[in-house]
Order: sequence, then C-alpha cells, then structure tokens
Amino acid sequence: MSAPVQTPPVLRAGDRLSRDEFERRYHAMPPDIKAELIEGVVHMPSPVRIRSHGTPHYLLGTWITIYWGNTPGTLGGGDATVRLDPGNEPQPDGVLMRVSGGTARIDEDDYITGSPELVAEIGASSAGIDRTAKFRAYQRNGIQEYVLILPLEGRIDWFALRDGAYEPLAADAEGIVRSEAFPGLWLDPEAFLRLEVATVLATLQRGLASPEHTAFAESLRGENAS
Repeated sequence: MSAPVQTPPVLRAGDRLSRDEFERRYHAMPPDIKAELIEGVVHMPSPVRIRSHGTPHYLLGTWITIYWGNTPGTLGGGDATVRLDPGNEPQPDGVLMRVSGGTARIDEDDYITGSPELVAEIGASSAGIDRTAKFRAYQRNGIQEYVLILPLEGRIDWFALRDGAYEPLAADAEGIVRSEAFPGLWLDPEAFLRLEVATVLATLQRGLASPEHTAFAESLRGENAS
C-alpha cells in the first residue's frame, strides 16, 4: 500500500516560516483565505470595512489601471503575490511595474518575482504592519516607491527610494504628488481621501497629458521595440 498523503499543517497568523513552507501551506488552504509572509511571519488580514478599505482600494485600482492603460510597457495589478525575498511574500493592494527592463518579472507560476517599481497599501486595520515590517521589507528590496494610504488617519504617505532609504515624496504647490518612477502618475491626496473620484481621475489625466509622460511612454516603446 502507498503511504497516505500528508496534509500540510494549517496556516496560522504568527507562524514563522520560510517562503517555500509558507507557499506549501497556503496552497492547501481554502481559496478564500488571504495570507501574507512579511519578514518571515505569517499575517492573515481581518475582515475589511467598505469606507476605510473597500472603496479606497477600488479607487486605487482604477487610478493604477488608467495609468497602465495609457502607458504601454507597464503592468498594473492588485492583491497579487509578490515573491520578494526568502522571508517576504506580500500581496500589495496595488502594484505598478515595468514589463521589460524593470526590477521584477512574471515567473512561470504567474507570480511577480522581484521588486515592482511601485507598490501601494491601504492601511486601515493593517496600518501597523504596513508602516513597519512592510516598510522595511519594501525598502530593503529596492522598491522605488511605496504609497501608503491611511484613510482612518486622513493622510497618504508616498515614499521614494533615495540612496537605499525611503524619503517622503512631497506634494507640489497645487497639492499634487508626482511619481518619480512613473512620470505622469499624479495624485491629489486630499481628493483621494475624500473619495472624490472625478477629481482624482482628472488630476491623473493632467499627468498623462504632461510632456514628462509623453517622453516616458516613448522611451518605453523604444525599449519594447528593440
């Protein structure tokens, strides 16, 4: 008789695991269970509320999608596994990456491997880990920009990597934050926090119409054509 198949142990919040063991246990869990491995520790998010997470998350995805759709050579997504390093396998709320010539790739398992150029998190119930362990992991792995949206605190912290350390990316005189990694990716943080969709998207359209975005899109087309 063949030996019985061993079922992996149940994945629990607080478990300290390698990335390989985390994936083995995660794949044995029900598909509706979400878990992340951050700095070698398993985290399993609590249920999410609509105004402090669900709606901002939806708006974040729309903002990223419109930029992606207008910038050939980029790829947007959200809630996708990122194989960041041996102790970190997060599922950021938002991801924007370069398709070629970037610092991440889509691997044979259809996961992101490496460091996307930009990640974003909605920090409501997860604010503590988003501003500590994830901050350290994203910074150490060279993710160029980290957008931390904190609806309950009424602020958005956008960090840019400079000389290996995150520094706040300041708003301009109009109150608009402009990405350095993705020219034309503009955000009005106050409008976003108020969930003023039309203003958020109008600001982004201004960024997409800027000379900086036009030049960036042309450079990406040149890379993809070569």
